[in-house]
Amino acid sequence: MVAETSTGSSTDWRGWQDSWDRQQEWYMPDREERFRVMLDMVEAFVGPAPRVLDLACGTGSITDRLLKRFPDATSTGVDLDPALLAIAEGYFAGDDRVTLVRADLKDPGWTRALPHDSYDAVLTATALHWLHLEPLAALYGQLGGLVRDGGVFMNADHMRDESTPRINAAERAHRHAAMDRAKAAGALDWAEWWQLAAEDPVLAGPTAERFAIYGEHAEGDTPSAEWHARTLREAGFAEARPVWSSPSDALVLALK
Repeated sequence: MVAETSTGSSTDWRGWQDSWDRQQEWYMPDREERFRVMLDMVEAFVGPAPRVLDLACGTGSITDRLLKRFPDATSTGVDLDPALLAIAEGYFAGDDRVTLVRADLKDPGWTRALPHDSYDAVLTATALHWLHLEPLAALYGQLGGLVRDGGVFMNADHMRDESTPRINAAERAHRHAAMDRAKAAGALDWAEWWQLAAEDPVLAGPTAERFAIYGEHAEGDTPSAEWHARTLREAGFAEARPVWSSPSDALVLALK
C-alpha cells in the first residue's frame, strides 16, 4: 500500500509494515504461530465477525492478520507510539473497519478515548512486558470491564518461569545462537530498524517524539503465565490459562 504524505511524496507503508514484521520475527521466529492460535481462539469463542480491540497495536500486526482471516471483523487499535501509529495509519488508510486511537495505557482514563464501551475480544502481543506489575494488574482490572460476557482477552508475551533456571539458560543460548546466524545473514535488530525510521523523511519526526516518550526501550516486568492467569481471574475473568507456549513465551487466554 502506497499513500501520499502531506509533503506530496509517497511512502511505502506496506514496506514499513513488512520490515517491522521481519524485525520482530528475528526475535520471535514462531511469531506467526502465536497469531494463528490467537485467531483460532477468537473464532472459537466469538465467531468470524468480532469487534476487536488491538491493545498496544504498534503498526497493526494483529489487526492486519485479523482482517485478512475475518473480512467482516472490525478493529480498534490503541497505542501511544507516534511512529508505529503513523505506519498503521498509512497502511490501513481508507479501511473503515479500522479505527486507530492514541492513548497511554497507564492513564486511568484511557478507555474514554475508545469508540466502543465493550469488545468481543481484546488482543495484544509482545507489548505488555513494557509495564511493571502494578500498572499491568491495574490494566487487567480495566479490561475486566471492557470485555463483554462470553468475550475473551489474549496476551502473547515473554512469560518467564523462574523455577527452571537451567532450562531457561539453555533455551536462551540456543535462541540467541539462531539470532546470531540470522543477523549475520542480514536481519535487522531493534536498534537498526529504528535508525532507519529516524532517517526516513516522513517518520523522522514521529520517531524523535517516540524516543522522547520511551527512551531506548521501556523496561517492565515479565511475570509467569501463572501470574497472568491468576491476576486476570482476580480482575473478573471467569477462566484463564495458557493456550499456546514456546520455550520462552506464552499466550494466555482469559474468558469473561
